[in-house]
Amino acid sequence: MSFQVYLSGEIHTDWREQIIAGSADLDVQFTAPVTDHDASDDCGVTILGAEDKKFWHDHKGAKINAIRTRKGIEDADLVVVRFGEKYKQWNAAFDAGYAAALGKSLIVMHGADHQHALKEVDAAALAVVETPQQIIDILRYVLNGTLR
Repeated sequence: MSFQVYLSGEIHTDWREQIIAGSADLDVQFTAPVTDHDASDDCGVTILGAEDKKFWHDHKGAKINAIRTRKGIEDADLVVVRFGEKYKQWNAAFDAGYAAALGKSLIVMHGADHQHALKEVDAAALAVVETPQQIIDILRYVLNGTLR
């Protein structure tokens, strides 16, 4: 068995790299959004032209980024959505909802301090975890039937 996993959410820590490194011996392919914050924010105006209003600047970028996000989520067998500590990741909540609406297997990762705020998102997930290692362990179990 092999898995295509889309890693969505927070871009300010190395959680993606931890999961990818810890899953190197598994038959898993990973995709993710563009994690270069400046490139993600500015892709629309860089490619399509400048905007005077921040709303339209962000609108152009969000639409271009959505091309990659939709493809990644639609092709995924499993979607992992990480909610970080520092910022409100509204895009991560949107990605979790989109994945749930498509019937994708969903794992949500966040700390205990987000439990109440994310209770509806958590309810749609097949697992709610706090660490990258827990995701690696889930992948290992689902793909190989083995526990650490």
